Amino acid sequence: MPTYSYVIRDGEGRRLEDSLKAVNYEAALESLRKKGAGQIISVREIRGGVALDEMTVGERVSLSLYRLRHRVPLKTLVFFTRQLSTMFSAGLTIEKSIQNLLAEEKSHRFKRILAQVSTDLKKGYALSEAMAKHPGVFSNLYVALVHAGEVSGNLHIILEELSDYLESVADTRQKVISVLSYPIFSLCFLTGVITFLILVVVPKFSDVYMRFNTQLPGPTRTLIAVSHAISTHFFLVALLVIASLIALWLASLTPRGGYVWDTIKLRFPVFGHLVLNSLMDKFARTFGILIGSGVPVLESLGHAVRVVENRVIGRGLREARGLIKDGYAISVSLKKTGVFPPILVQLIATGEETGEMDKLLDKASQFYTKQVDATIGRLTSLIEPLLIIMIGVVIGLILISVYLPVFMLGRAVQMGA
Repeated sequence: MPTYSYVIRDGEGRRLEDSLKAVNYEAALESLRKKGAGQIISVREIRGGVALDEMTVGERVSLSLYRLRHRVPLKTLVFFTRQLSTMFSAGLTIEKSIQNLLAEEKSHRFKRILAQVSTDLKKGYALSEAMAKHPGVFSNLYVALVHAGEVSGNLHIILEELSDYLESVADTRQKVISVLSYPIFSLCFLTGVITFLILVVVPKFSDVYMRFNTQLPGPTRTLIAVSHAISTHFFLVALLVIASLIALWLASLTPRGGYVWDTIKLRFPVFGHLVLNSLMDKFARTFGILIGSGVPVLESLGHAVRVVENRVIGRGLREARGLIKDGYAISVSLKKTGVFPPILVQLIATGEETGEMDKLLDKASQFYTKQVDATIGRLTSLIEPLLIIMIGVVIGLILISVYLPVFMLGRAVQMGA
């Protein structure tokens, strides 16, 4: 027998959450009415998704490859969600709306997915069930919110909120990419220059220095030895580098390795602060939308674990869920984990007192969005000069090591004269 979670308000206006077993959705509603529920906010069947740290390494590799093969640009998904909300609000059925969007879709990859969703709808699947079959496109949060909208009857409103959320995510992602694009280009350029110097320039100087039949300076000998080793075993070195990267990636998919990697990301100087604020923005917005849609707190936290995709934050959310089950308030539970910033905890505590949790979480999301923007602005102004200095230092050291014997030879000739 299925289990249904529900959110109601009693005669005094207090929000109550619990679960019950019923034969179907209608039976669950009838059971709540018999219990004297003042206002039924939501009733939905409990369905489990899988968080990253609940998957095996093989499942994570399969999911990563699946997402890579079926990846759809976030802008495409935003436009689809906004259009679906508009058509549904105008009175079209979901099936008809999907068919209209399918006919206009330009992306062949997304078109195939929409065709499968349309076929499943004709077979009697709910929209959330049809979307859940495509985890590479529709995230856990997306499916959970669509299901909440189906149950509450506010699907068009939730789709509108979801499109706003996705637009915010796309905007933040674009800002992060704009900050990282210059450092990545600079590092690639530096790698290319170093490779050229080591494989082309250094060997030519090495041949010249061999004719001197004299002791070379230590830095020059080291540079020549590295150049000779890489030139002689280039393909082996390249294979080792690729194998090391793959090994690190696979290690990051294991529970312990993933937790260590996520911890490093949060503690990394400067960038760690950016990652934390971005995660808090994502959590606050996700949790707020779910709570505002009538999803129970414990279930909302479960979805947040899957959406945040950070094992450190995920462990904190699981600890908070356990404390909430034991009777602690949401804000107290989050504070006890030691993972969440005091500002977020305080805003949630205020939301609990005023009964406007979703609004306070939205304010928290706006606060962390501004923090992310401010951090990105500072990084943009600092990264460029720092990278120029780093490139100059590295290339300068290589050139000095290459020309050091020439300087020493000229000095010896001058002293002899």
